[in-house]
Amino acid sequence: MLTSDERVLTTHAGSLPRTKELVALHARRARGEAVDEDEFAAAIEESTRAVVARQIECGIDIGSDGEQARESFFSYVQHRMTGFGGVGSRPIMADIVRFPDWVELRAPDLAKEQVSLWALPACVGEVSSTGTSEVEAECAAYRRALDQTENGFAESFMTAASPGIVALAMEDKHYRDRDEYVAAVAEALREEYEYIVSQGLVLQIDGPDLAMERHATFADRPIEEFRAFVDHVVDQINTALVNIPRERVRLHVCWGNYDGPHVFDVALDDILPNLCRAQVGALVLSMANPRHAHEYRCFERQTLPEDLNLIAGVIDTTTNYVEHPEVVAERIERIAAAVGDPTRVIAGTDCGFDTAAGFRRIAQDVCWEKVRALRAGADLATSRLFGT
Repeated sequence: MLTSDERVLTTHAGSLPRTKELVALHARRARGEAVDEDEFAAAIEESTRAVVARQIECGIDIGSDGEQARESFFSYVQHRMTGFGGVGSRPIMADIVRFPDWVELRAPDLAKEQVSLWALPACVGEVSSTGTSEVEAECAAYRRALDQTENGFAESFMTAASPGIVALAMEDKHYRDRDEYVAAVAEALREEYEYIVSQGLVLQIDGPDLAMERHATFADRPIEEFRAFVDHVVDQINTALVNIPRERVRLHVCWGNYDGPHVFDVALDDILPNLCRAQVGALVLSMANPRHAHEYRCFERQTLPEDLNLIAGVIDTTTNYVEHPEVVAERIERIAAAVGDPTRVIAGTDCGFDTAAGFRRIAQDVCWEKVRALRAGADLATSRLFGT
């Protein structure tokens, strides 16, 4: 995993805006409608090429394909695994239930063309991988997009779902035992994890379940029960990563990429020791949004293990405010001070910009302006932290 003792590197949390044409195709495919495969592949190719070029233009050091080939950061697995079908249900976040006026305010957004993260298939049979053909096509499209650029990235990553978010968001109607279901999904994901790394890419595991599910599935349960779930998921991730060097993996944890009240979010202090058990080289954490911007202080109270780096969210992905570069720089500087070593801190975003195809709260052109602010802020922080 790339680090630097000369400057603050920049990255993001994975998903980037898709073209309108690709969003429409993803939405149709997610609803089970027929989609012309050649048209779909061509739309992915074009959208991937565009987001790679935009990242490079904005100065991203560690980039990706922006999840263009996936309908969402986790429900894509239904196309790569057996065992999913029908329609399931999942618990609503506690803060959404508590504040119905917010739901009413956001109601018009639900009418947009997008992939729904609520109308999801359920687990109705044995879960197993159907092979790597889709992730192979994904990696190939990404490589072709990179080949069309002059300089490329200093390093590349590709995302894949945590077994925990799949198991909790896609209702279990088969296993009826959560731990068994999580283990089955983890084993099915192992092949994808290993393929991504075999292609020279850093693997990012997206695990919002490791924080967000505290105020969803575990909203009315003791914190100890939630932490036991986190430990089980981390154990299953570690098992799936047994053949992958930890320095080739980063783990993204967040509290949900939506601009709700978030008053029931679990504190980072309460889960950080559990997260640090993961056999990964970096944690990717939300540290810019108004509910969690103060939690850089956790690293003053709890020392980050020496074999872990921090990819800190310094850009909020739920608001159209574009952060001033000075704000970004200040966030990076105080996080680096709390960690105690600026070479172990990479500047990133709180979450993705297009978590599910079409499911975003930020205008596409504003997304890219925020990425440019990330680069500008990292440059300011570099001059102060490294004197260059």
